Amino acid sequence: HESSLTGITADTSSSVLFGDEVSCVLEPEVTYGPYYVSGEYIRSDMREDQPGIDMYIDLQVIDVSTCEPVTDMYVDFWHANATGVYSGVVADGNGDSSDASNINATFCRGIAATDSDGVAQMLTIFPGHYVERATHLHMIGNYNGTVLANGTYSGSSIAHVGQFFFDQDLITAVNEQDTYVTNTQEITLNEDDMWLQAAAADGYDPIVEYALLGDSVADGLFTW
Repeated sequence: HESSLTGITADTSSSVLFGDEVSCVLEPEVTYGPYYVSGEYIRSDMREDQPGIDMYIDLQVIDVSTCEPVTDMYVDFWHANATGVYSGVVADGNGDSSDASNINATFCRGIAATDSDGVAQMLTIFPGHYVERATHLHMIGNYNGTVLANGTYSGSSIAHVGQFFFDQDLITAVNEQDTYVTNTQEITLNEDDMWLQAAAADGYDPIVEYALLGDSVADGLFTW
């Protein structure tokens, strides 16, 4: 949902985005899907060389038993690139299935730890769509894992699995931009995505808030 807030940047305080009064709302669990890959890099920017519209995402994790922010939770983010392809997976329906090199790719995947306000931030690109799914982004909340010497995170327990979605008008505007227009896969609307409906159970709203980082979507987005 487009926010009325102005002057949003990557350094905007979490109290501005999420408010000073913490809301304890349990987000419904949603499948992590067929393209999850464990052991991704801990980093703040997972764009790599992927073309697309820059997008920051801030996610706040709250302990529903105490309504306090959860610190040092390692949040796993992943999504398809602008043309609807996931890195790290070679499979029919995921881009060119004859391209074996994609198994070693890591674009649009990353892990960020929550800070003292329970917020994990990641810089990525706006996701592309693919067949039978509305445009979305995956996340998993991990804890009690180990940070390895190569900068990855492993051996954790999972606290939550979720997906986030975007306003249909925003998706339409993005799909008219460079790179996204080359995505020839069939578009699935939000209203037709079964997993969005699952994420919206019990009145929860899985559509992110967003603000433009310039005059248009081409200048980038900040989402939370």
